[in-house]
Amino acid sequence: MMDWTDRHCRAFHRVLSQEALLYTEMVTAPALVRGGALHLLRFDPSEHPVAVQLGGSDPVELAAATRLCVEAGYAEVNLNVGCPSDRVQSGSFGAILMESPGLVAECVLAMRAAAGDVPVTVKCRIGVDDQDVENTLPEFLSRIVAAGCERVTIHARKAWLQGLSPKENRDIPPLNYDLVREMKMLFSHLDISVNGGIGSLDEALGFINGGLDGAMIGRAAYHEPYAILAEVDQRVFGKDRPVISRHDAALAMVPHIEAHLAEGGKLGQVTRHMLGLFTGQPGARTWRRTLSEGAAQPGAGVEVLHAALAHVMPQTTS
Repeated sequence: MMDWTDRHCRAFHRVLSQEALLYTEMVTAPALVRGGALHLLRFDPSEHPVAVQLGGSDPVELAAATRLCVEAGYAEVNLNVGCPSDRVQSGSFGAILMESPGLVAECVLAMRAAAGDVPVTVKCRIGVDDQDVENTLPEFLSRIVAAGCERVTIHARKAWLQGLSPKENRDIPPLNYDLVREMKMLFSHLDISVNGGIGSLDEALGFINGGLDGAMIGRAAYHEPYAILAEVDQRVFGKDRPVISRHDAALAMVPHIEAHLAEGGKLGQVTRHMLGLFTGQPGARTWRRTLSEGAAQPGAGVEVLHAALAHVMPQTTS
């Protein structure tokens, strides 16, 4: 979710759900440790619970980055071993690390030692390229569990590191949910969530009710945030609280927008994450156009949001 789940996106998604665990974009350990890019760890306490995704392959460097993340206040530090992009591969991290389970275990062990009480988790694919995933995935999980990983999110597709673009890797390799379920039976004490191709809250609940510990939703939650997140607290976490309306969700972002503008930020840096709020509702197209065009104007402020809201009918919970 590079360039997607930034702090503005997370602030918006937190308005919709108080309970769902949110993840940052992937932050590379070298950027933090060697580059001193601590601004990449910025987040607001209101985003909690929020996990930081780290990319890297050097245990010492990842341990140092983990300490920085813990000091920043994250609820979880996640090692990304699933990203198939070329620039990630060139840095010897991401999905290419699934070919080196011993190294990943060393990284997890070092991160665990640096994390204190903060959980260290792993996000991975079922495998890469020509791996026999029925054999390589259990071996991979065995190694990281032995190193202290207690929770893993498995994207139920292979990553093809040669021949497919990152975008194609999100759609072309076939999904193998059954293998993820098999891993849960094999590693019954390991917290396993599934990722990949989940397009609705009902689908996510199907996996959870079917024996998995959780479901991670990426693109669908971004493009249709209300449909995915608005009822999560009630249907997944059993919370007895009203479902926020779309209008109220938009208005709840006003303080965040005003604070961002006061810091010299631009309206579109926030509202670009809100374009899908009214997907499927009357006036949704005009909402998107008004927000996009208005945010592009010099000096655009919250009046653009109010103008966009005027084109969609107020509703209570849908």
